[in-house]
Amino acid sequence: MRISLPISRGLFVLMLLVSAPMAGRALDNGLARTPPMGWNSWNKYACKGLNEKVVRETADAMVSSGMKDAGYQYVVMDDCWQVGRDAQGNILADPERFPSGIKALADYVHSKGLKFGLYTDVGTMTCAKRPGSIGHEYQDAKQYAAWGVDYLKEDWCNTLPGQNSESSYTLMRNALGEAGRPIVFSICEWGSTKPWLWAGQVGNLWRATPDIQDCWDCKRSWGGGGIAPILDLMDGIESYSGPGHWNDPDMLEVGNGGMTNEEYKTHFSMWAMFSAPLLAGNDISNMSPETKEILLNKDVIAIDQDALGQQARRVKKTGDLEVWSKQLSDGGRAVALVNRSAATASISASWTDVGYPDSLSATVRDLWTKKLSSNVKGSFSADVPSHGVVMVRLNP
Repeated sequence: MRISLPISRGLFVLMLLVSAPMAGRALDNGLARTPPMGWNSWNKYACKGLNEKVVRETADAMVSSGMKDAGYQYVVMDDCWQVGRDAQGNILADPERFPSGIKALADYVHSKGLKFGLYTDVGTMTCAKRPGSIGHEYQDAKQYAAWGVDYLKEDWCNTLPGQNSESSYTLMRNALGEAGRPIVFSICEWGSTKPWLWAGQVGNLWRATPDIQDCWDCKRSWGGGGIAPILDLMDGIESYSGPGHWNDPDMLEVGNGGMTNEEYKTHFSMWAMFSAPLLAGNDISNMSPETKEILLNKDVIAIDQDALGQQARRVKKTGDLEVWSKQLSDGGRAVALVNRSAATASISASWTDVGYPDSLSATVRDLWTKKLSSNVKGSFSADVPSHGVVMVRLNP
């Protein structure tokens, strides 16, 4: 039976509506020292397709496909797992979709050596009109911890008029801190209130962009967009990202069929350049060889997971031809040549573009073709296909 309680307004809601941030301890949970890697259900299954069987099969496939060995660890259920609240206000899972219950499902994921994640919302309802967490933050956080949740994504739908994002997410941060279990906190307010300016003390990652779409260069009337617009939105906010607190350009679309293989390679490469969370969003139990090749490229993943945690900067832009550079913990550089034009083009990166002197001799290793060039000085160039990328690692 579906039971919902009215939300208390009172002082609690007034605290959410004030424009000043809530007082509270700074985030220091020791988690996500490198960008989280795993899988999220939304991009492939959305609301209609999410159920216990899909999540169990995904956990199995994460192990059998080699994704776990490559670093993927979180299995995250997005919107539509919840159905209501009981008479005490406790959140209830959909009994038809999750007949074994959430704790049993989390236990199954944990038995595979993986970690388990859930979704909620700061408002009265989630984006799919399921119960939100407003007024129940501490109660929900305690329940999630009891179930064995390791990762929580909190969305920004159906908020109250004037509701303040920093205050709302700080409240859930504090609730998670009292829950008695380490839980990675993912803030998802779509970059609408410039979270990079405040969320470093609140969450482990925050959405810096609107929702991703499975396309190269599209924009939706409601705000979602493809890969190319997201590249532009990520440029200029790199100084706010680092170990334990990451700019998030949204989940991966690799393998979902809306883009070419070259575009997916660019997508995955640039998320690694951004030190972004790598949350696959496809059916990983039925991947094509091309999709597996992209998602399991350990050289590209190593760039994403580099301990320095520096987000790439766009250091050169000539029309639709771009050079992005990322400093690495060993003194090397990851460099991405990105071609946003409609035809193959030659792109060149000089050592001074990426912070090296012209006289330096370096090795250049292509992270997709695996070609290695030694004793390169001054610059390197490559022919890059339309909407494609050449991603290399430079080491002096």
